[in-house]
Amino acid sequence: MKRLLFALALLLAAPAAAAPALAVEPSEMLDDPVLEQRARELSAEIRCVVCQNESIDSSNAEIAHELRVLVRERLVAGDSDQQVLDYLVARYGDFVLLRPPVKPTTYLLWFGPFVVLLLGALGVFVYFRRLRAAPAMPPPLSAEEEARVQRMLADGTDEGEGTARP
Repeated sequence: MKRLLFALALLLAAPAAAAPALAVEPSEMLDDPVLEQRARELSAEIRCVVCQNESIDSSNAEIAHELRVLVRERLVAGDSDQQVLDYLVARYGDFVLLRPPVKPTTYLLWFGPFVVLLLGALGVFVYFRRLRAAPAMPPPLSAEEEARVQRMLADGTDEGEGTARP
C-alpha cells in the first residue's frame, strides 16, 4: 500500500517538476491581469542576453529582470506587443528574439545547420564511394614481374642480395 501511495505521489508531482521555473518576481507583476498575461507571453519570446538560450521569463539574471520591467513599462505606456518587440530588436538586435525572423542577415542561423549536415552526409557518401571503388587486391603481376618471380624461385636466390637462401 505504501508503494502505491508513493507511486501516486510521484505521478502527481511529476507535472510540477516538469514545469519551467519562472523568475518573475511579485514586485514586477502588473495589477491588470490582461496586461500581465501579455507581458508573460512577450517575456517567453525574448531571449536573456546573458543566459542566451533562456527566456527572460525564466532567467534570474539582472538584465532579464530589467528587460521584464521594461516590457511591462512599455505595455503600461500603451505599446502593442509588436512595438515592444520592435523596440527591443532596435536596442539589442535580432539576437534578443528566441525565434529570430528569416531574413538575409539570419540565413546562416536558420540554414547553417542543414548545410553542415548536408556537407557531412556528402563527405560520408564520397568516403564510402571511394572505399568501395578502391581495389581490394593488388593488381596482377605483369609478364616481366611474373618471369622475375619464377627465376627467383628456380634459383632460390633473392636478386637484391645475390646469395642463396637456405
